[in-house]
Amino acid sequence: MELLKRMLFPVIMLLLAFSLWSSPQLQQIAAGVAIFLFGMLSLERGFQSFSGGLIERVLQRSTNTTGKALLFGVAATTLMQSSSLVSVLSISFLSAGLINLGAGLGVIFGANLGTTTGAWLIAGFGLDINLSQLAMPMLVFGVMLLFQPNQSRAGIGHILAGMGFLFLGIDYMKDGFATLQGSLDLSTISPQGIAGLLLFTLFGIIATVVMQSSHATLVLTLTALAAGHVQYMDALALAIGANVGTTVTAVLGSLGANTAGKRLALGHLLFNLLTGVVALVLMPVLLWLVEHLSVLLGIGADNYTLKLALFHTLFNLLGVMLMVPQLLRLQGWLLRLVPERATSRMQPQYLNQSAMESPSAAVAVTRSESIRLYALSTDLVLQGLGWQADEFHRGQPIALLSDQSHSAIHTNLQQLYEQQVKGIYSAIISFISSAREKASGRQDEQLRELRAADHYLIEAIKGVKHLQRNLLFYIHSENPDMAQAYQQLRQQIGDVLRAIQQVRQIDDVVESRLALDHQLLLTEREREQSDSLIEGLIRTRKISAEMATSLMTDKGYCQEVCRALIQAARYLFIDEQSPQGDTPESLQLEHADLSAINKQLEQQRSDEDTATPPPEQGL
Repeated sequence: MELLKRMLFPVIMLLLAFSLWSSPQLQQIAAGVAIFLFGMLSLERGFQSFSGGLIERVLQRSTNTTGKALLFGVAATTLMQSSSLVSVLSISFLSAGLINLGAGLGVIFGANLGTTTGAWLIAGFGLDINLSQLAMPMLVFGVMLLFQPNQSRAGIGHILAGMGFLFLGIDYMKDGFATLQGSLDLSTISPQGIAGLLLFTLFGIIATVVMQSSHATLVLTLTALAAGHVQYMDALALAIGANVGTTVTAVLGSLGANTAGKRLALGHLLFNLLTGVVALVLMPVLLWLVEHLSVLLGIGADNYTLKLALFHTLFNLLGVMLMVPQLLRLQGWLLRLVPERATSRMQPQYLNQSAMESPSAAVAVTRSESIRLYALSTDLVLQGLGWQADEFHRGQPIALLSDQSHSAIHTNLQQLYEQQVKGIYSAIISFISSAREKASGRQDEQLRELRAADHYLIEAIKGVKHLQRNLLFYIHSENPDMAQAYQQLRQQIGDVLRAIQQVRQIDDVVESRLALDHQLLLTEREREQSDSLIEGLIRTRKISAEMATSLMTDKGYCQEVCRALIQAARYLFIDEQSPQGDTPESLQLEHADLSAINKQLEQQRSDEDTATPPPEQGL
């Protein structure tokens, strides 16, 4: 397929060059279309530079009801003049789980209605004034802002330059059709009746697919209609075709989406197809409405461009009125038609290419996949320590966990890591690398934090792998002091995992950060205490120097595992909206602050250990 595309591209370019050379009259129109499309790209890039800002926040907060979702779709498309961009953003957010299917469909319906505002502006003002006079200042200031290092200023520059190119493209198309005069009359190839409507509807679909913009097709139609090169009825059919053709962008955007994104793209396709069919079937009724409303609105009988804009609004509004009452039924049908795919436990479940379109969505799916990686990694840690993960997650006290350490000796953590974790970890790192190309500011910081969290999880697994052999051997040693010392290392890691479980239940950010700081300081204090206890065991000859060397080395691995788990938890579960590096110094616990918390923790341990009497000696 890629080879075919590479071969076809130069052929298409040569055919286009030949057609423009053989018909100089079409050159100005083609240049106008190209300038207009370039303006659309610049405008979209400008709005995308603010991704993670106002647009995404409003999208996420304004879609809790169907009415709000519709209004957002209308407002966003009116502002950005790109229903395709709004559709792609909606698919991206739905794929990331930031909005639900009903909200996404509402936004799509509203975006279709929002496209009509562009037709009104062009038909009402763009064809009667010299747009190039407005375009030039926008291009000048836009290009100047593009060279600013500040991202916000550069984004505004892209928006201004995009609007300037849009206006300039419209002006070129308008002048191009004017120069054709009588040399182009599409009515000569238009059959009468329904055949003509279907033919020009097909032309509208093809033009929109080729240009990837229904706005460009509408502008081309309006300028051709104003110049008299397209008949009124044919222009109406072209507008219907433009609406249907714009779904191609959404379908293409869903190719890299997950199941939810594909459902939304299919819903978009069905909505536009149904709207187009209804518009063709009810053409006489819509024409009657256009004529009567034109009289009420003061639109002249021969002002066909404004009548086209009114027709475009009416049939899109009709589609919304027909589909919104059936929204729940449509959702159920889409859920049945596109079921969830069974994914392997070894493969990423949340990462998808569609989420790349928005840095906020990319962060959301990366966080979800990283939290899943945390669950898989901690299961390996527990398994390597000789515990059953399901018992631990059910809240079984650590002292009462089933001891599987005999069988855990034979657990090959390296093999389990490669089978269950490595593929997901590699996919996350690759996804983050690609997502950071579009991310900036806080989104870029969040992606770097998530990458660090995933790295800490892998370090924790490596630490347990180094610790595993001696730990599981000495737990069953005939030397009770070594058995108890290694049991304490095992207990220390279990305490950290249990503390992280509790932190995840805390809603207050400050309290959860303090809880992790407290656990980290406890880990450091236990390390200091264990040093002196090991020296005591050596002096009293309860353990050999070789045993002491193994114990001190493994104590270091234990510390690394605990710190890695705590650091991963910081990035994954605490304060997702502000960088961890911004933690005020006042939130960092000091040793003097631990007395009250230590008493509470020791009481909890005491209650937990009542079921199993503690050994006489330990670290």
